Amino acid sequence: MKKLKVHERCLLKCWGKEMDVLEAIKSRRSIRKFRKESLPPKTVREILEAGRWAPSARNSQPWRFIVIRDEELKRRIAEATSAGKFLADASIGVAVVVNPKATRHPVEDGANATMNMLLAAHSMGLGACWIGSYGSPYEEEVKQLLEVPRDWLLISIIALGYPAEKPESSRIELKELVYVDRFGSKERLEEVAGFNA
Repeated sequence: MKKLKVHERCLLKCWGKEMDVLEAIKSRRSIRKFRKESLPPKTVREILEAGRWAPSARNSQPWRFIVIRDEELKRRIAEATSAGKFLADASIGVAVVVNPKATRHPVEDGANATMNMLLAAHSMGLGACWIGSYGSPYEEEVKQLLEVPRDWLLISIIALGYPAEKPESSRIELKELVYVDRFGSKERLEEVAGFNA
């Protein structure tokens, strides 16, 4: 039997389809334009499951997910944000809130859950966009709209739906981003990561 490379074994299985994990990471884009279609409950549940299975410090699972489906509430949250106006047109939103007393790393834990849901949505052919909320000027206002306890953190809001756009993206060359042993050092980069400095 042929031995598969690691990246060939890492597949996402969603709805009977398979997508290579690295392919999902590289092809995911932030979608800000959505078709006017509802998401089936099973789809929403699968995305929430992806968030639930995210890693967290000491497996604390300090998050809660608020599904935002009320049109007026979505509109009010969209208006409150500085860069999330498109939430009003998404099928739903998902707010990721974290109890900072339950973990030593609330931001990282909430970010892990958010990214898992973004990748799951993409693997299912859906569009999604992360609306950064933690530490923003509107975090407290949106927490009030969602009735989130004052001591909890609003890490993100995810706009979700069927995409009505297909944006392109590019990346800085990897060798420009990688150092060996200390900041700025390109010494032995070929040996460590397989490309020329």
